[in-house]
Amino acid sequence: MSEAIGKRYIKALMASVDDQELTSINSALGSLKNAFSSKKFNDIILSNDVSKSAKEAFVLSMLEAPSEKLSNFIKLLNDNGRLSDIPVMSKELEKQIAIKNNTYTGVLISDFAVDSKQIAEIEKNLSTKLGSTIKLENSVTEYPGLKVEISDLGVEVGLSTARVKSQLAEHILKAI
Repeated sequence: MSEAIGKRYIKALMASVDDQELTSINSALGSLKNAFSSKKFNDIILSNDVSKSAKEAFVLSMLEAPSEKLSNFIKLLNDNGRLSDIPVMSKELEKQIAIKNNTYTGVLISDFAVDSKQIAEIEKNLSTKLGSTIKLENSVTEYPGLKVEISDLGVEVGLSTARVKSQLAEHILKAI
């Protein structure tokens, strides 16, 4: 599904609910998104042998006391053949809520595990610099240095050990 279509559905949904309902719907869509990791669930949703009404009832039965607006949203998705797009819409809703709350999640990439105190300090500094609340998750890879990526803000800050070494050598050579 095109992300543009998902944005339209989520934009309309957000315009029709208050913050409390939005939190509840986000939680419900998140649990449905997790259900899509099951092969059996996907088989039912994507099957041509299962009627649309049965698919709708199945999805609604997975939710604990869904609100009227959430039920209507699921019915709308079902009527338009977009139940399989719930994971994309859930992700888009999380993104839009983060934008609304000015809270963003990023990744701190390094070739070693970064201490939680250091991550907290980096989060604090980035939050101050960017004027947003930033939460970082450490991802240990083979990247030689440190890199922070906050994709929703389009921020990427990196410190490569190879680059630092070359700049240090260049500076020493200029000083001589």
